[in-house]
Amino acid sequence: MSKQKKKTAHRHAPDWIILTIACLAQFMVVLDVSIVNVALPSMQRDLHFSITSSQWVINAYVLTFAGFLLLGGRAADIFGRRRVYLVGLLVFVLASIGAGFAATGTQIVAVRALQGIGGAILSPATLTIIVTTFHGPRLPKAIGAWSAVAGAGGAVGGLLGGILTGWASWRWVFFINVPIGLAAAVVATLYLRELRNRDAAVKLDVTGAVLVTGSLAALIYGVVNTTTQGWTSNTTMTWFLSGGIGLVAFLFWESKVASHPLVPFRIFKSRSLTVANLVMLLVGGAFFAMWYFLTFYYQYVLGYDAVKTGFAFLPMAIAIIAGAQISSRLLAKTGVRPLLFTGASFATLGFLWISRITPDSSYLGAILAPSVICAFAMGLLFTPLATAATAKVERADAGLASGMLNTARQVGGSLSLAILGTVAADRTATFLHPHGAVALVSGYQRAFEISAVITLIALAVSFLVPTRTGHHSTH
Repeated sequence: MSKQKKKTAHRHAPDWIILTIACLAQFMVVLDVSIVNVALPSMQRDLHFSITSSQWVINAYVLTFAGFLLLGGRAADIFGRRRVYLVGLLVFVLASIGAGFAATGTQIVAVRALQGIGGAILSPATLTIIVTTFHGPRLPKAIGAWSAVAGAGGAVGGLLGGILTGWASWRWVFFINVPIGLAAAVVATLYLRELRNRDAAVKLDVTGAVLVTGSLAALIYGVVNTTTQGWTSNTTMTWFLSGGIGLVAFLFWESKVASHPLVPFRIFKSRSLTVANLVMLLVGGAFFAMWYFLTFYYQYVLGYDAVKTGFAFLPMAIAIIAGAQISSRLLAKTGVRPLLFTGASFATLGFLWISRITPDSSYLGAILAPSVICAFAMGLLFTPLATAATAKVERADAGLASGMLNTARQVGGSLSLAILGTVAADRTATFLHPHGAVALVSGYQRAFEISAVITLIALAVSFLVPTRTGHHSTH
């Protein structure tokens, strides 16, 4: 570590430039998860795919992002932060251009998957840049700025997506990445010095990443396929069987074969980390689906255009930021469990309330308050979950633990969107006129009711978090 400090101490660039390099790319990666939501109805009309199929525009990105995220984090250690940062940036920007020019639903799903891989390479590299650059009291401040920018990227995505779609075209939700990516690449090329862990073994568990991503994709495709084939059809069961076999193969590979496994199972000896990941899987899934269904409710039922939809999400963005700020300040006084209980309780209440929507509901009368409660709960939960995930692990595994928590959130979101989207579509299809507002809203109601059950389960699981989550003694 002393050599590393010596290297970083003599870099030419001032701190704020290095921080900008990391934050710009992270903002872009996080932005791309949320910015697409508001544009989905416009994409669906232009590219002629179904509402159920539109899930894949989100899922293709989230799945590959989640599946390759831990691999990307390891790559930065092995090959160098600057090289991996620039490669991730290149893949991400090229895929963004491809998505912007896509002419069919199949094309956009394919390049979104590639974009997710670019994000998975890029996002961990941004954190590596911060950790290897800043030391002592400057490190928490730098990570705080990085986290705030990541939160802002997720929060403003809905608003920016609405503005770009309404005033230009849905294609600009992808093209916007090009100037941001070019600016980040130029600054990184000029100012970011290479730095890597020369002691790290040059071994990436690509097999593990491909197995887990392919298995989850097969399971999700099987779920989505039930809208046309049925749950017990041969096609559906084949996809489920393929996904199940893939997951078993992944577990065997990671535990018995891989010399440098993507997921070292020893880390799950920490009950705090295991429970935090399970809670994140649940709540991440419920919240992820909420943005998706509200987007279609605003545009297909209330008749909002993309810009108005973006502004309708603005109070939720503010509520997330407020919840995160309050949570981070209360954490030292209250500990993890009270915040998890409060956040999960608020989320359950919010989802139950919003499940009462009807085709005649108004934004101010029926949606604003419960959606803000849900978003505030989301902000409350993420800080204590991150604390619980990293509290009982060795310092050397802290990056792996936080990466796994992020992966759990993305996987939960992808699985939940597939399941709830399919349940909503099935519910809608039972009506005589399935394309009417009453039929659509009935599907959304059912999805929000199940989301309330999911967050209630998360509340119950939160009781398994150890009462004391002080950091490991070896820290």
